[in-house]
Amino acid sequence: MSKPITFVTGNAKKLEELVAILGDKFPRKVVSAKIDLPELQGTIEEIALNKCREAAKQVDGPVLVEDTSLCFNALGDLPGPYIKWFLEKLQPEGLHRILAGWDDKTAKAICTLTYAEDCNSEPITFSGVTEGTIVEPKGSRDFGWDPIFQPKGYQITYAEMPKEEKNKISHRYQALSALRAHFLQKNGD
Repeated sequence: MSKPITFVTGNAKKLEELVAILGDKFPRKVVSAKIDLPELQGTIEEIALNKCREAAKQVDGPVLVEDTSLCFNALGDLPGPYIKWFLEKLQPEGLHRILAGWDDKTAKAICTLTYAEDCNSEPITFSGVTEGTIVEPKGSRDFGWDPIFQPKGYQITYAEMPKEEKNKISHRYQALSALRAHFLQKNGD
């Protein structure tokens, strides 16, 4: 039997979404662990790959690492992978105000998942992108920058959506769908 995959997160909401999106047909057991990983600089993919390699060393087994980015098109894709720090300092209101002087309020929400079977295997990357617009904060404040991100084609933010709806369209959903397809194909299902 395969070892469980350790999803590296200290964020209960991310774990909740992951479990809901993967569903009960995912062929591997997923557990979570909060591991302090270095916050490196670089491209979205470089950061995700380096975090996954480090996590695989610390866990000594299968790991899944997620890195989420929020890229404002007017700002050349900033804050991008540094959104966590921007959100911590500015809160949703401040993130919205960053674009006050810009006509372009469009953005991309990007989820990059990296998986490694162990510390000796090369990580595999799965990505999901949702296009949208940065708006004044609306909805629940219980999950990061969701109150300011309005997905393209919707008149409500992620925070205003029922979880089931968000979990069918989000950047995380897309990345996890690619991960699930990889494992189902690998298991011959």
